[in-house]
Amino acid sequence: MFTKQGPTVRELAVQALSSTERGYDLLAPKFDRTPYRTPDRVLDAVTRAVRELGPFDTGLDVCCGTGAGVGVLRQLCRERAVGVDFSAGMLAEARAAFPPGGEGPTVHWVRADARSLPFAPAFDLALSFGAFGHFLPTERFGLFAEVYGSLRPGGQFVFPIGAPPPVGSRAYWSLFGFDAAMRVRNALWRPRFVMYYRTFPLGDVLEDLTQAGFAVRLLPLTELGPRPDGSPRARLVVATREG
Repeated sequence: MFTKQGPTVRELAVQALSSTERGYDLLAPKFDRTPYRTPDRVLDAVTRAVRELGPFDTGLDVCCGTGAGVGVLRQLCRERAVGVDFSAGMLAEARAAFPPGGEGPTVHWVRADARSLPFAPAFDLALSFGAFGHFLPTERFGLFAEVYGSLRPGGQFVFPIGAPPPVGSRAYWSLFGFDAAMRVRNALWRPRFVMYYRTFPLGDVLEDLTQAGFAVRLLPLTELGPRPDGSPRARLVVATREG
């Protein structure tokens, strides 16, 4: 799973026994050399799909990590791209990856908790990659409401969501086992490290987005291929602030 330049088993163990924030501070220097970074093919597929929804002047990457989503925003937005994350370590890596100057929109970095975003309605586009497992189901509506409040009327919140693996498959049991291990860890150890793979079912997500005020539609990400039954392997959730 990891290259020689990635984190060692010992480093991963220390990170897993830390808080979520501290764990990502420790992981940050090697994060982009782990499987946890969103693959380029997903970033590219989302970029091409979202470009058809524009144009956009300003964009927000929610839980930006080392900045992969900001890289997408720099291709889609004409004026400004902002990355927000609560990990100082991840933001430091993002700043190094996107130094000031050059062509494209200006880039800003903000350290903040996504559950309490410090923005007025200022963005035409918000996106997020791979971060939702860090929020408990009871926090999801509040997170979506914060994004809603950061968008201008007509602004769009987009993110990819993969189809769940078939019940009983190797991937199913792998994710089930990971989540079970994390629940045991968090029951026995403090501070908690919140990271789950099976707490973001599409039906509940759509309901929470709607309750937060969004009008929601789904677009198939056909570039990522079909499942054996012909359904999309991944979809793009497009949530629009209408009011």
